[in-house]
Amino acid sequence: MERTAKPKANPRFKVPYIRQWRVAKGMSLEALADGVPMDKGNLSKVERGLLPYNQEMLERLADVLGTDPGNLINRDPTKDGKVIDMVQRLNGADLERAAAILEAAFGRTGTQG
Repeated sequence: MERTAKPKANPRFKVPYIRQWRVAKGMSLEALADGVPMDKGNLSKVERGLLPYNQEMLERLADVLGTDPGNLINRDPTKDGKVIDMVQRLNGADLERAAAILEAAFGRTGTQG
């Protein structure tokens, strides 16, 4: 019996952190697919880099996952802390206060010492 080769991921299609964001938010593949909406098999293929994504898809995924589209590409939620998530939700005067607190704690360079 001849075995067929398993499809290989295309690095250009890979969105590095969709799965991590989905798992971090406690969502099943089916729940995320329903929220987007798209077929869960196709979403699985997008997660694995077997199907391409586009900006609209990233925006819909990010909306359901409660993050920004860029985070799906650039930020692993399992490695980054709560502080980044909190800061990203701030705006206006709250953002200015948070910046002042961080500057007081770490100085303008962002490092302690």
